[in-house]
Amino acid sequence: MNNELSKNWMLLFAASIGLICSSIVLPFYSVGALVVPITTEFGWSRAEFQLVILFSTGAGVITAPIVGILLDRIGVRRMALSGLFGLAIALVIASRSGGELWLFYLAYSFMAILGAGTIPVTWTRAVTATFFQQRGLALGIMLSGTGICAIVIPQYTVWLVEEFGWREAYLGLAALPLLFAGPLVFLFFHPVLIDSGEPEEKTEMESGLTLAEAIVGYRFWLLLLSIFLIYTAMSGIVPNLIPSLTDQGIQPQRAATVISVFGLSVIAGRLIVGYLVDHYWAPGVAAIAISLSVAGSLILLVEPVYVLACFAGGLLGFAAGAELDLMSFLAAKYFGLLHYSKIYSWLYAALAMASGIAPSLFASVYDKTGNYSVGFIYCTVCFCTSCVLLLFLGRYPDGFDKN
Repeated sequence: MNNELSKNWMLLFAASIGLICSSIVLPFYSVGALVVPITTEFGWSRAEFQLVILFSTGAGVITAPIVGILLDRIGVRRMALSGLFGLAIALVIASRSGGELWLFYLAYSFMAILGAGTIPVTWTRAVTATFFQQRGLALGIMLSGTGICAIVIPQYTVWLVEEFGWREAYLGLAALPLLFAGPLVFLFFHPVLIDSGEPEEKTEMESGLTLAEAIVGYRFWLLLLSIFLIYTAMSGIVPNLIPSLTDQGIQPQRAATVISVFGLSVIAGRLIVGYLVDHYWAPGVAAIAISLSVAGSLILLVEPVYVLACFAGGLLGFAAGAELDLMSFLAAKYFGLLHYSKIYSWLYAALAMASGIAPSLFASVYDKTGNYSVGFIYCTVCFCTSCVLLLFLGRYPDGFDKN
């Protein structure tokens, strides 16, 4: 067996950096450090400001299916480069937003629209078309970019805010897709074409269900619902983790460190789960990984001290590390590669919807009750339900059976 990783490691590296600087990841992991300074300056509630995530990731409900179509027509490389440039422009627009809340909503909408080419379907499409024997591990390595982002971006954003202010923080964030990811993607992101490769690989790339065939099967809806529940819970907790911990007396920099522990565990989850799904039944691996998040959310429910908060962040991070990797892997396994972009983009739309509404809903719990307890309980229920749903996916279909 040829070593796919050694042949294509630069593509993986470029894709991972591109994912770090994507429209789904960068706004999501930076917003927690921006909540307090911006709401303090303008007098908005936390729930009002957290709605920006609805406009950045939630707009993916509309843009993701369009991206799925464009990827097959103009290619992943062009989509990725245009998306990185567009996201940088949108972040600059956010830095110029005044005291009107709708201006922030508009700026974050631009992040979703102009940066649409950077969403995970772009990067995972390239990896699933390039890797076959080591696909799970390759996806795990590439998607570790989200873990790196969770480690670095909160600390980076807190530092920018404390040293220069929140407006300059947005400019510092805009530099990442424009000056860091952009050149790397331009130089090293050259995915294989669907008509290249070994005969066995071409056969796999040329087989699979259509979108219409996938959505009439029960597996599509089980996977979509489990994704929605997982991301509703995780997207409610993570952007609100820094403010929830600082409310308990933990210093902002220490609270950002909890997010960094989360990010380290995301990387561990990506790599370990990526390896395991290449060798074991992926839904079972997924259920075990996601069950760790149940323990993490329960620890946060009891208002933990700093050390326990770090432990909870680690459990949640490992589970989060499994999520996006598994969504890509399971979509390829159960529905095939021929129409992967279109099918994955609809699954991603569920992710985007959950990620968009959850942060503000979670923050609204705080605005009404003065704490996040109800939110943590709800997230625990979501995690438990998703574990059960994944186990009903059943065995991998032979020849992408439509039943």
